Amino acid sequence: QVQLVESGGGWLQPGGSLRLSCAASGSISSIDAMGWYRQAPGKQRELVGSISSGGRAYFADSVKGRFTISRDNAKNTVYLQMNSLKPEDTAVYYCNGGIAYYSGSSYRMNPLWSWGQGTQVTVSS
Repeated sequence: QVQLVESGGGWLQPGGSLRLSCAASGSISSIDAMGWYRQAPGKQRELVGSISSGGRAYFADSVKGRFTISRDNAKNTVYLQMNSLKPEDTAVYYCNGGIAYYSGSSYRMNPLWSWGQGTQVTVSS
């Protein structure tokens, strides 16, 4: 069982930037996709974006053009660069590995491991 540790969250004003990190305790090089999720108060956890083992990225429409994902397989770490942050980006952010697939036109990932503690991102003026 791989353990996941997310970090880098914080409080910032709208328009700001943050870079989140997710360190895995085991190798991620063979994992089909590494994804970032978020869960806002009272809402279900949603997939924000993912990056395949080949470097292909997917992003939810709500963050497309503002967020980027990268992975460093040598460090077993995945990053989420968030720019032009909005109050609606406020959530606890989590990462996980998974197998990505399309269900109809919907992109989905089945998470592989137990969730980490997440990192809180608060965007507010």
